[in-house]
Amino acid sequence: MNIIWHKSTRQIHLCNRRISYIMYVQPNGELGQLYFGKKLHDKDDFTYLSYRGQKSHVCGEAASEDFSMELNRQEYPSFGGTDFGTPAYEISYADGSMIGKYTYVDHLIFKGKKPLPGLPATYGSEEEAMTVEITMHDELRNVYIVLSYTIFDDYPAIARSVRFINRSDNQIVLNRVLSLCMDLSDLNYEMIQFSGAWARERIPIVRKINSGITAVESRRGVSSANQNPFVILKRENTNEFVGEAIGFSFVYSGNFLAQADADTYGRLRFLMGIHPDGFKWPLSKDEEFSTPEVVMVYSDQGLNYLSQTYHKLYNKNLVRGVWKERPRPILLNNWEATFMNFTEADILKIAAKAKEAGAELFVLDDGWFGARDNDYAGLGDWVENTKKLPDGMKGLAKKINELGLEFGFWIEPEMVNPDSDLYRKHPDWSFSVPGRKPSLGRHQLVLDFSRKEVVDYIYNMLFKVIDGANIAYIKWDMNRTISECFSHEGGALKQGMIYHKYVLGVYSLYKRLITAFPDILFESCASGGARFDAGMLYYAPQAWCSDNTDAVDRLLIQTGTSYGYPVVSIGSHVSAVPNQQTGRSTPIDFRANVAYFGTFGYELDLNHISEEEFEQVKKQIMFMKENRELIQYGDFYRLITPYDNNMCAWMVVSEDKKKALFGCYVLRANVNAITARVKLCGLDPDAIYTIGNHSYFGDELMQVGVVLDARNAPGFTIGEDYKSIVLTINT
Repeated sequence: MNIIWHKSTRQIHLCNRRISYIMYVQPNGELGQLYFGKKLHDKDDFTYLSYRGQKSHVCGEAASEDFSMELNRQEYPSFGGTDFGTPAYEISYADGSMIGKYTYVDHLIFKGKKPLPGLPATYGSEEEAMTVEITMHDELRNVYIVLSYTIFDDYPAIARSVRFINRSDNQIVLNRVLSLCMDLSDLNYEMIQFSGAWARERIPIVRKINSGITAVESRRGVSSANQNPFVILKRENTNEFVGEAIGFSFVYSGNFLAQADADTYGRLRFLMGIHPDGFKWPLSKDEEFSTPEVVMVYSDQGLNYLSQTYHKLYNKNLVRGVWKERPRPILLNNWEATFMNFTEADILKIAAKAKEAGAELFVLDDGWFGARDNDYAGLGDWVENTKKLPDGMKGLAKKINELGLEFGFWIEPEMVNPDSDLYRKHPDWSFSVPGRKPSLGRHQLVLDFSRKEVVDYIYNMLFKVIDGANIAYIKWDMNRTISECFSHEGGALKQGMIYHKYVLGVYSLYKRLITAFPDILFESCASGGARFDAGMLYYAPQAWCSDNTDAVDRLLIQTGTSYGYPVVSIGSHVSAVPNQQTGRSTPIDFRANVAYFGTFGYELDLNHISEEEFEQVKKQIMFMKENRELIQYGDFYRLITPYDNNMCAWMVVSEDKKKALFGCYVLRANVNAITARVKLCGLDPDAIYTIGNHSYFGDELMQVGVVLDARNAPGFTIGEDYKSIVLTINT
């Protein structure tokens, strides 16, 4: 990796073995974009990639009308000048103007990567990463913008963020502060967004880029199940294994905007950052504001390579702590087994059966605290309900440990029920508009985590529950989005800060709990997948993928999730049938074969299944223990996606290519069809692999495919619904 400054031409070239990113100081002093893509040989001058010339009704710069901001690609364009595309930022100054002009001052190149204050971000040592910070200054306003770019040695990836610094004597207001602008030289792209809703999250949707705006967003206070803060721009002919694509992943868990702006001159502008709606951030003299970062990845080898880059980068340079690159424990969660109606005796009986099956961790879900017998009451009162837990959390943890299991439990710290001691004592600690009746979601309100005393209160209550108990795991849920986002502290001028300060409050609580209890494995959850984003992975290295545990639907949800997030981050469990969300019944081997490709666990009472199924569960757990490191950290391939097919196929391959697992799933029966044959990927073409008792060269399995017949996959057929097979492939 290298970052090169060409003084004579004022160009900056970021490059490693795979990519180049080239910027330059334009004739007017502002920063422009020249190239992003496959690695180029370095040279002094790439300005031939810019445009000089006049066009009708296009404004030129004051000093030279043959240079137009509108016709050239910009690095971080402003509002109100001669670039009429969507701006990356907008600032209100003391005189009422929103027009600024930020020109290059200097830059700093250094090895490694700095943390972002109060925010999640990728990290890198001096051997792993190199950063350039470019300082821009508006001389009239005396305000600075610092653009940060980090390139990683091992990945075709660049992390970008922006810092605003007010050195003037007057307060300014940041109205729009996006983290990234990427101007591309043509419009021949399609945009893949990952859309859905509760129980059907992150389904890829491909949209053709046309003139005008193509955008996805969240204004729900969380990244949301409806649109994910991860977007791919790809060429029309790009598929899983061939073609160009650029990924944009926002390392943030709140409101966001991802927008492609195609102008009528052939320039495509992609922007990403905090959604400007509801955002206003005042900066007084010497105050600063840092944006969250966007991680962009380039691939010229299709979508699968792009996904693998995000998987490896996030596993090695985003996830932290003792659970970094560590296989996850196999757990059983009691939620779908008991809901909130349980006694300690019920819990111990379920846990004992889980231990007998070979599970390693028992998780107590909602209903253990306060007056919590249903979802109408108790949220906010984080004190053990001694009618259910007579010896408290510490006592239950000890009893679970004596069974030979680790123990974890569920929390929802950001919420409060109106029927709770907390709300009765502090009704102003929740979001609501004075004089208006607040809206409820799941019978609850959102606590105002923009206020430090609220976060402190929740932290102290949770600390008392955790401290002294042997807690190995915490599932952190959030079961509604934010409405009526008004804080009763701070006054009118601070209301534009609340959405962002709320997210910072969530991050601060995570940080404090992780600091106090560094060995706990946190799993994030937001009604399942409503806050499945890269920002959360910095604190909680796995996320409950969806409340929908139906194995057929999970094929769609987990496939979509895999485009931008590691397999090991995907919370996936085997649940009871008929499925709670869909009513569908699928065989237990089908459910397990889907759930293997994630963290793996069970969401049911094993006392209520047949002896035959219980024996299958024991074999499933044994199989996962033998293969989880390969599944969770191997190179993942989407061989067949389930969106337009009756089948789905996934594969993971070890780094040394000596072992692989192949999973194939039939959603609906194919009538009068011949035996299935699926081409594999990622193997050593010259190695000999065994499947069962039969041997094949790697090139044979990749070019011809594995035939799913009685020879290789006994019992598998495409003539029945919900048939599946997971094959072990060894050298």
